[in-house]
Amino acid sequence: MYARRVRSGLKGWGGVAAMAVVCALALAFVLLLPVARSAGDEPGTGGPGVARGSQARAEDGPCEKDPRIAKAPEAYTLSPSGADGDTIKKIKARTGEQRKLIVGVDQNSYRWGYRNPNSGQSGGTLEGFDIDLVHRIAESVLGDPDAVLFKAIPTNQRIPALQEGRVDMVVRTMTINCDRLSQVAFSAPYFKTGQQVLAPKSSTIKGYDGTLAGKKICTAKGSTANSQLTEDQQAGKLAASADLSTVVPNQLDCLVRLQLGEVDAVVTDGALAASQAAQDPTVRLQGDPFTTEYYGVAMNLKADDLVRRVNQILADYRKDTADGWQASYDRWLSATLGTESGTSEPPPPEYLRQS
Repeated sequence: MYARRVRSGLKGWGGVAAMAVVCALALAFVLLLPVARSAGDEPGTGGPGVARGSQARAEDGPCEKDPRIAKAPEAYTLSPSGADGDTIKKIKARTGEQRKLIVGVDQNSYRWGYRNPNSGQSGGTLEGFDIDLVHRIAESVLGDPDAVLFKAIPTNQRIPALQEGRVDMVVRTMTINCDRLSQVAFSAPYFKTGQQVLAPKSSTIKGYDGTLAGKKICTAKGSTANSQLTEDQQAGKLAASADLSTVVPNQLDCLVRLQLGEVDAVVTDGALAASQAAQDPTVRLQGDPFTTEYYGVAMNLKADDLVRRVNQILADYRKDTADGWQASYDRWLSATLGTESGTSEPPPPEYLRQS
């Protein structure tokens, strides 16, 4: 079983200069640079009401065929199984140094998937809540939590990387929604969050409301936030004067733009925004979440056996009180989201996808 990894404090990450450096490092990995890992060596909307996060839906997708899925897209996944199908057999057939699970991750989201420069490892240790889950999956599939080839993937490249077979899965704070169900397969949800506004403490912005009128808002391309804001503005739920033109490849780039004064606010998942606020004490979450969303592990649409295996792993991970979901939450997220994890726990899984 994957032993607990003790996090090192990441001090002094606030401020424009430090974050500008981080942004520069992030850009160096935009081309999906592989980061191999072995044991002991790190690889290198309208009002305040709550709505289900959504994107423009593909015609004839699961949500259009079944109203239950349209209401709860996180329920559209396959039942758990520990059996090895074609996808897993191909992964296991890799030999030598290539016998690894190839996973798309973020390396710049503090406490989710980020390189800790204080770890003592060359290049920094890749750590966080999502990274813990990747190690658990690798342990189940390949018998070794360190049998992982990490690939740093920008927000807007998560789906293409899966469709083109560059990675086996993506574990990168990826929201399950109707549009994506037509493009990739998802596991059962492993985390609950919602879209929220991040702005300077001195800002007049109070949340996702009329105070965003005339303000410049940053979102990441391909993100739920970007789609939600565009959809809400078209529907008249967001002020027409709100400027949504700042769209960046990686969500962290929005924080840098905010620190440089180039935008007035950032909209992203509240769980990510809380970690960003921890990096920079001059910003904070403004208002309550205005959507309800769930993160899932994303895989290729044809990888049914891998989806079933991940769902089995997630079921066991939630039950593991020694080194499972709760232990990872306590280790990485309790400092920013609170010691009570109830609001972040996903609902009991439903397995409504039949094939």
